[in-house]
Amino acid sequence: MSRYEEDMAVTATLAPRLAWFAAVARHEHVTRAAQELGIPQSTLSRAVVRLEEDLGVVLFARKGRTVTLTPSGRTFLASTDRALAEVGRAAESVRADADPATGKVAFGFLHTMGSETVPALIRAFRVDHPGVRFSLVQNYGEAMIERLRAGDLDLCLTSPIPDAPDLVARRLDEQRLRLVVPDDHRLAVRKRIRLAEAAEETFVTLEPGYGLRRITDALCAEAGFRPRVAFEGEEAETLRGLVAAGLGVALLPPPAVPRPGVVELTVTAPRAAREIGVAWLDGHPDTPPVAAFKRFLISRRGRLLPE
Repeated sequence: MSRYEEDMAVTATLAPRLAWFAAVARHEHVTRAAQELGIPQSTLSRAVVRLEEDLGVVLFARKGRTVTLTPSGRTFLASTDRALAEVGRAAESVRADADPATGKVAFGFLHTMGSETVPALIRAFRVDHPGVRFSLVQNYGEAMIERLRAGDLDLCLTSPIPDAPDLVARRLDEQRLRLVVPDDHRLAVRKRIRLAEAAEETFVTLEPGYGLRRITDALCAEAGFRPRVAFEGEEAETLRGLVAAGLGVALLPPPAVPRPGVVELTVTAPRAAREIGVAWLDGHPDTPPVAAFKRFLISRRGRLLPE
């Protein structure tokens, strides 16, 4: 057995009896402590004796049913009080997070949705749920899925929509992608373009592992070429800045605010779009606020994104 397993075994043995020990120490009387706890006095007496045997230390000096703490007992009580207080705080915290009116939702979303889409969603949700709190995480898709699996997130908005046996995902909307070029580029006079016409261009893209990067690579492959990538970044608006500086072109979703120095072209072929969905861990029970927000997101299907 490893040291960790030994420690967990000791904890599992001692933990259920800590509150009983503290009650006896507080009352200095076994019968009164048993009455407070609602258990038979004999049960409590045996539990305290077993605790002492497990620890190998005498915790109480006894005189009839009256008891007083030994020095070892006082030391153990101080730690027990801290442990019970911490458990109490933890219990209160999880109860507060699960409260239907004031609970918390841990919500992840893509960087490109942080400036406009998510604030608008939360504002609309809180019309009917004004007290619900949010823990917000912006990240790329794969990182959010890992945090979902780790239990750090309740829900996440992501793209592409994941297809995994341990996850549940629902398609909510679709976002058209545009070819973004510098405003002095040869293509800047165009409004529409076939992606194959950009085959000789230098691209700036998100790093490998990002959903939008996978979509970019797939669309370029469908158009018959592999993009020549000069710069890789972590955030779409940074890529727009690189495009504005004349360092390449990019396939990007629409900006929240128009960016000077670039022109955004509609891609007519292949169809350039990404699906946006909400995902959660299969079999993971929802607290009332999480369930309410999940229902709200699904109700926004087809109108998740701002016009």
